[in-house]
Amino acid sequence: MEESRAIDRLRRGDVAGLEFLVRQYQIPALRAAYLITRDSALAQDVVQAAFLKAYERISQFDPNRPFGPWFLRSVVNAAIKAAARRKRQVPLAERSGGDTGLETIQLLDEQPGPAEIWERAETAEAVWAALQKLTPPQRAAVVSRYFLGLSEAEMAEALACSPSAVKWRLHAARERLRILLRPITAE
Repeated sequence: MEESRAIDRLRRGDVAGLEFLVRQYQIPALRAAYLITRDSALAQDVVQAAFLKAYERISQFDPNRPFGPWFLRSVVNAAIKAAARRKRQVPLAERSGGDTGLETIQLLDEQPGPAEIWERAETAEAVWAALQKLTPPQRAAVVSRYFLGLSEAEMAEALACSPSAVKWRLHAARERLRILLRPITAE
């Protein structure tokens, strides 16, 4: 089944259309939500709610446009809101120096040697820590651009802001990451 047929079926109330869309977009949506919220369970909740919202509001979707950016905008916006709400609540695990959640991201090659594995893990941990220090809107901009591969125009639509605001968020995020990652890039 192709995407347009799935959307048509969904518009007619056939849940099989939603099943196709879930299979197509669940993984990128979960990854994007996780990178913004930094919480696996929260990311799953955000994506589930976004799929329900898409089901309820499919009549508002313009079938002449691609579904992906429309849906991922919903995911990114919900993840930003969830991250902002979560920021006001500090979980006990974070207060006690708990886990960073890096084990859920597979960044290592199949065949690297021990030194390379160690170096990659240190780099991944530093990048992860730097991403966590960005504001949720900045993280959303980085995830949208570099992880989801959205253009600045698609990001402006997805993030419901002007193209100049997108450029500013990306610029501010890159500058902040450059400063935060300077110790590992100088090596």
